[in-house]
Amino acid sequence: MLTHETAVLSAAELVRCRAVLAAAPWEDGKATAGPQSALAKRNLQLPEGSAAATELGQLVLDALRRHDGFLAAALPLRVFPPLFNRYDAGMGFEAHIDNAIRFAPSGARYRTDVACTLFLSDPADYDGGELIIEGAFGEQRVKLPAGDAVVYPASSVHRVEPVTRGSRLAAFSWVQSMVRDDGQRALLHGLDRDIAVARADLGDAHRAVVGLTGAYHNLIRMWAET
Repeated sequence: MLTHETAVLSAAELVRCRAVLAAAPWEDGKATAGPQSALAKRNLQLPEGSAAATELGQLVLDALRRHDGFLAAALPLRVFPPLFNRYDAGMGFEAHIDNAIRFAPSGARYRTDVACTLFLSDPADYDGGELIIEGAFGEQRVKLPAGDAVVYPASSVHRVEPVTRGSRLAAFSWVQSMVRDDGQRALLHGLDRDIAVARADLGDAHRAVVGLTGAYHNLIRMWAET
């Protein structure tokens, strides 16, 4: 399941992110890549645990935690501390799959069920840099407005096309979901959207709304890890 989450960051939060990133030190993105990914990765990244990464990581975490669309799609149990990357002209990331387990600077271990990329640059400010995600229905080309995010299975083969002009800034993270199976998450996500429509049309007290809501929560009880 792939979802486009709009307005995760406010305009003021985007301004703050860009200001901090403009003054921050960057390192080779290979520093956090696995052996296979390191062969395909050509970008820059904020050092994990740096003051800039810590400040902006908390800002992004807070934004994700209050965004209903992200919560409904990812059903997060834990969210990995966000990282930040930059692709300048000539940089890209060839096809790869994310590591199944990630270790945070604190030593905490996260299973990577869901990936999330939050775009920080306006699409008009750079050429290329599309995030290409392979799925059951072919390739999805993703290049979103600044402040928007894409949420997708971390098990997907994906790549970042080379940037040919400007710089592409983004935050990225992984989610250990309460529901690890993507098919089950997709079913719950669709049911959640249908419940919202039914509530608007019929009201919360309607028997069908009560029944659908009960079915959603009973499926959560069956599938969730807490």
